[in-house]
Amino acid sequence: MTRSSSSEHYPKNGRVIFHIDMNAFYCSVHEAVEPEKYRGRAIAVAGSVELRRGIIVTSSYAARARGVRTGMQVRQAVKLCPDLILLQPDFELYRTFSRKFMQIVYSYTPLVEAMSIDECFADITGSKQFGAPLEIAAEIQRRIRDELHLPCSIGIAPNKLLAKIASDLKKPNGMTVLRKRDVPVLLWDQPCSALYGIGSKTADKLKKLHIYTVGELAKANETLLASHFGVLGPVLVRAANGIDDSPVVNEKEQSKSIGHTTTLPSDVTDAGEARRVFLNLSDQVTRRLRRQQLVARVVQITIRDPGMKTITRSVTLVAATNEANEVYQAACRLFERHWPEGKPARLLGVTLQGLEAATTAVVQLDLFDYEKQPRKEELTRIVDKLRDKFGEEAVLTAGMLGDDPSALIRNHKRRGTSLQMDHLRLRGLDQE
Repeated sequence: MTRSSSSEHYPKNGRVIFHIDMNAFYCSVHEAVEPEKYRGRAIAVAGSVELRRGIIVTSSYAARARGVRTGMQVRQAVKLCPDLILLQPDFELYRTFSRKFMQIVYSYTPLVEAMSIDECFADITGSKQFGAPLEIAAEIQRRIRDELHLPCSIGIAPNKLLAKIASDLKKPNGMTVLRKRDVPVLLWDQPCSALYGIGSKTADKLKKLHIYTVGELAKANETLLASHFGVLGPVLVRAANGIDDSPVVNEKEQSKSIGHTTTLPSDVTDAGEARRVFLNLSDQVTRRLRRQQLVARVVQITIRDPGMKTITRSVTLVAATNEANEVYQAACRLFERHWPEGKPARLLGVTLQGLEAATTAVVQLDLFDYEKQPRKEELTRIVDKLRDKFGEEAVLTAGMLGDDPSALIRNHKRRGTSLQMDHLRLRGLDQE
């Protein structure tokens, strides 16, 4: 196909957006690496550090056909599927495959926005030289299948919202085009929760306003919604009409936040135990910060109780930092201020926000401590080098030791999340 003929398939004023979603990614990776063991069989990844009390993280399509679902307890899954093969997660392996599939997408456009380890948006509006949109999508899907032996679904649409919805319509190995004119027929009779970005809480609030379907939301009064949802109100109406102007933001741009959370195997009620968890979390989150040569101005903690009620609290620091002890001290102060003594906590997290480049950040030195600052920074650099060379366990303080998930957070093979994208930012998509 010539460039001129492929141009006919692109809108004159609009965009062409892909949402590429790797199907059953963790399980598919294991099938790709060891097909003789796992290809076509009922397998599930379970027992990650955060979910080690027996929760299914994801399952293969063969397992899903037997009723095995994400979030299900392992004992329930095994009852439904007695021959289910359970695997420990291997996040280093998943990150390797994530880089490779992103590399393939990047070869067609520089506008790639990684949403998680297994999905991304791609704006191919300027990629006419590679062919028509359907041809590019088919080639990406074929390359991922042939080169990585992985299935993926691709949604093709004029914006990110519809592309995401489209990729969910046909799995695995699906390819779906969704235009704004298709929205009334395909979506308007669906519940509001079917619209990407609307969770159960928002859906419940809409029900109280007697708005139950996407179609009713599309025709709702924007002023009414604005009075209940603020600036989000008109956005909801636009989304229900298939309108989304948000750009595809290249994932190489600076992170908005860096964080770690960990679900504990049992409730933590002792403040000393909570502090040790925060120490491990602060240690690793600042390691990630320094690798990206960033500093943070805001420390946020997340706490979830056994009833799944979650709170977040944050503090703005006097000066930006990437030092673990400063983050740790701030996290502990937040915990003591906002969490009653003895109240059980099941999940704890530390997130750093207000990020900026360490080379350009203004550092405010304490009048009585400024002479010690260069020595502290040099010590941190030495420790980082030792851990880079010999592993995260090479240099630890006594306060970090324990047997809960926060102490195992440094094991990058077992520990990871689908939203942690450092493996893309640090090594670059042009590297193997």
